[in-house]
Amino acid sequence: MSFTKRFQPVSLGDTNLFKPIKVGDVQLNHRVVLAPLTRCRCLNDDGVLNQELAPEYYSQRSQEPGTLIITEAAFPSLQSAGFVGSPGLITGDQFSAWSKVFNTIHKNKSSVFVQIWSAGRSADLEVLAKNDLRYDSATDNLYMNREMEEKAAKLQLAQHGITQQEINEYIRDWVHAAKNSIKAGANGVEIHAANGYLLNQFLDPISNHRTDKYGGSIENRSRFPLEIVDAIIDAIGASKIGIRFSPYGFYGDMSSGDNPLILAQYAHIIGELERRAQQGNRIAYIHLVEPRVTIPQLPEGEGAYTGGTNDFVYSIWKGIVIRCGDLALHPELEEKFTEDNRTLLAYGRFFISNPDLAHRLREGLPLNEYDRSTFYTSNSVGYTDYPNYQNCLKLGY
Repeated sequence: MSFTKRFQPVSLGDTNLFKPIKVGDVQLNHRVVLAPLTRCRCLNDDGVLNQELAPEYYSQRSQEPGTLIITEAAFPSLQSAGFVGSPGLITGDQFSAWSKVFNTIHKNKSSVFVQIWSAGRSADLEVLAKNDLRYDSATDNLYMNREMEEKAAKLQLAQHGITQQEINEYIRDWVHAAKNSIKAGANGVEIHAANGYLLNQFLDPISNHRTDKYGGSIENRSRFPLEIVDAIIDAIGASKIGIRFSPYGFYGDMSSGDNPLILAQYAHIIGELERRAQQGNRIAYIHLVEPRVTIPQLPEGEGAYTGGTNDFVYSIWKGIVIRCGDLALHPELEEKFTEDNRTLLAYGRFFISNPDLAHRLREGLPLNEYDRSTFYTSNSVGYTDYPNYQNCLKLGY
């Protein structure tokens, strides 16, 4: 391990990044957020968090009092699943493990939103086949790529546009997951409508070719995500809900900025969220993945997108905004983005390798480089073994 040499650290302690802010029902001491990060550390196929490692991992990253933690994504139903090593929000054992994580975060006087997702056509087909599950998406037989189409044919698992009854079942599952997450101790939930997963597949015209009330127009493509928002508002209250979008994202073969009409889709759904807010149901935040990075697997500086900006959100949404994407190496952008007093910044890769990230950003200290090869493994290496700054000095970094 070593410090990254890819940028010159700058102290951000005097910027808005380190001013207190209220998000939903929780009061934060600063605006450095742990982004939701899939880590694949569940030991078995039961969707139960690693009860030895997960509490330590989240405790390390919530050590700065008043930090907002957004957890890795968790599945609200078996049908929503589709990846090995990812946790669920379904069974008593799963919620018991989550409760230990939530309690650990709260002991550090920090707060936690748990992210909920349904994979849709981005699921691992072999996992679906093994568990006798459907290959769900917005539309029949509209595959991400030729490879997925051929694999689906080999496994006799054709892509399936979900029916109205199945949509209702998804909504019920999401509500169950949200209610029980709050019961287990979470401060809120984040609805994952980004990065090419099921809700994103409904939002995007490249993956949604439906001709019923869930497709064909901007309003109809927004319907399913908004039905989930409304159902969860009814279940736990708007102030306990966040939602994540990636308007410019390519991941999952989404339209990205290549489609000149895609921002109209996001302007509409964000406008619908603001309309609900003005009627008394303002959700805690809207979380946007920046167009600085188009494909999450790429290293910083590769796959950069410069053809647009998420600044449009401020003209529509009058609540809290979280922005995320390739920010740690660009302190000039961190300062610029937080000029708007409603903004927080979420960090992923460098929060993995720097459990005391808020402290380092405040003081302008060097950052540990991360090891990408350990992101999705099953043990403690690259998960709970990154040192705080003082330990780095002792280790001779």
